[in-house]
Amino acid sequence: MNNEPLTINKMKKIKVTQVKSVIDRSERQKRTMVALGLRKMNASVEVEATPQILGMVTKVNHLVKVEELG
Repeated sequence: MNNEPLTINKMKKIKVTQVKSVIDRSERQKRTMVALGLRKMNASVEVEATPQILGMVTKVNHLVKVEELG
């Protein structure tokens, strides 16, 4: 039997880095960046690659750089 609890979900982690400014961008894109935890240039966050996070990253992919973490 597997000793791990069923509630633990082994999701991939990604590192999202803001590479462009949100100045002169739509309010929706600005809010998406804040929801990702990015507020300043060159700021990075490590998040789990859930469908919700990946959808947000897709919407602002021209403003961020994404790296997969091991």
